[in-house]
Amino acid sequence: MTFSQPSPAPPNKVSPEQCKHPRVQIVSRDEDSEYVECQECGDVFETSELKDMAIEEKKEPEEE
Repeated sequence: MTFSQPSPAPPNKVSPEQCKHPRVQIVSRDEDSEYVECQECGDVFETSELKDMAIEEKKEPEEE
């Protein structure tokens, strides 16, 4: 008899490495920081990281 393990993420979820975090929701706030959770992949990060990700995405260094 074979038991299948449940997958860690539902098929409609995107892995955090591939996700561009188009929809986020604030999950925590303190004096200096605000944390958000991506509604697509479930990754949680600081809002300053999201801004950094957007900046890096716009740069897109050209690789040869």
